[in-house]
Amino acid sequence: MKFIVKIFPEIAVKSRPVRKRMIARLQTNLTVTLQRIDSDVKVSGHWDKVEVYYGGTDAAVRDQLIEAMKCTPGLTYFLEVEEFPLGDFDNVFQLTRQFYAEALKGKTFKVRVKRTGKHDFTSIELERYVGGGLLQHTESAGVDVRKPELYVDLEVRDNKLFVVTQRHAGQGGYPVGSQDAVLSLISGGFDSIVASYMTMRRGCKTHFLFFNLGGRAHEIGVKQVSLHIWQKYGSSARVKFVTVPFEEVVGEILQSVNHSHMGVVLKRMMMRAAEQVAAKMKVEALVTGECVAQVSSQTLTNLKLIDGATDALVLRPLITMDKQQIIDITKEMGAYEFAAGMPEFCGVISDRPTTCAKREKVEEEESNFDYEVLERALDNAQVISIDDIVEDVNVHAEVEALTKVSDNQVIIDVRAPQEAERKPLNLPGCEILAVPFFKLESAFETLDDSKEYLLYCEKGVMSQMHAQTLQDKGYSNVKVYRPGADS
Repeated sequence: MKFIVKIFPEIAVKSRPVRKRMIARLQTNLTVTLQRIDSDVKVSGHWDKVEVYYGGTDAAVRDQLIEAMKCTPGLTYFLEVEEFPLGDFDNVFQLTRQFYAEALKGKTFKVRVKRTGKHDFTSIELERYVGGGLLQHTESAGVDVRKPELYVDLEVRDNKLFVVTQRHAGQGGYPVGSQDAVLSLISGGFDSIVASYMTMRRGCKTHFLFFNLGGRAHEIGVKQVSLHIWQKYGSSARVKFVTVPFEEVVGEILQSVNHSHMGVVLKRMMMRAAEQVAAKMKVEALVTGECVAQVSSQTLTNLKLIDGATDALVLRPLITMDKQQIIDITKEMGAYEFAAGMPEFCGVISDRPTTCAKREKVEEEESNFDYEVLERALDNAQVISIDDIVEDVNVHAEVEALTKVSDNQVIIDVRAPQEAERKPLNLPGCEILAVPFFKLESAFETLDDSKEYLLYCEKGVMSQMHAQTLQDKGYSNVKVYRPGADS
């Protein structure tokens, strides 16, 4: 099977060297991503498109390739095509009818031909011939050139005919790695998730920086959603995940700063720390999920003061978006349940936070702050490659992971329904409950507490996080099931 990838229109208007570089980057990204699915996939770059060829017939592999291409930044759409030698008009019609006859039943249609190369016919002439044949020899509802229910798409390139069997929408944007790298401040909530995705979609290699205010379980949750975003939209680029322990910084703010300015000062401390992390990584821009006026620290006055704590460029992709728009995007990303289940750790809560902080007052409050606390936090920062997150979680796991299931133990498959359906867990003789992770806490209240429950997910990250959370809530009969964990 073959796919023709159409590049993002903004790439097409670049200068010749830039366009060639971006298409080469897209080709490389697709090669890396798709060959993880099947090593026999071939990707070739051309001036106006990228072609993907898979010689197998496995429907499951086809579906995985399509899903991966849908999530790859840099392409507007891609066509699933069947390739044939270009014969005469009747041969083109017969091949087209073969693929479209069933789909045309009861529908209006329009034939579209895109032609490249030198031929003794025009695109319109071929459209009329094929359209007339389909009108006479299929059960269509007729031709409608204005608002057809179905487009019949053909491409003629030199001496080859491509019959388009399906069209799939892409992400748009630029290929990841075609723009400079950025460091995204991620908390695991809706805003920071979408902000990270949007910089990936715009071609930026996006590293992740997490300020830990909420303990080990929160850190695992943020690592999990960061891994999800990276695997889905940016896995062709190697990036880092940085954790900075910020509990002591928050404690110092609570002791040293007036309650009305705590929020602004905390954000300024994060910016100072982020700037130092970015400098070590040779990254010049920071990314946050802030929106104008969403909370007290995000008025224009306060945002200006927060930016004043750093010389780094601060990007805010969501600055004018509504909260519902942001939530809707997380649903499209498959990240809604991650964000909705993420605990909120704002660190400091003011009863009357200022919405119009003054520089002089902020600097006065910060003069009481012990900056050695901030330096200690940075000294204790942990930096790992994002694809090492699974191993990192396993090394630091606080919940016991079992490789075998004993009597009185029940496995709970916590994966999202579509993932569990695609790769069902088959363990004859074992009781298995399907409880998606976003329903786990409420479901646990109704379970038989005389049994022990082993949480399962494919990578072991999600199960570890939620097992830890349940144990923290007093459920001692929770462990993790991880086949092969001892090998």
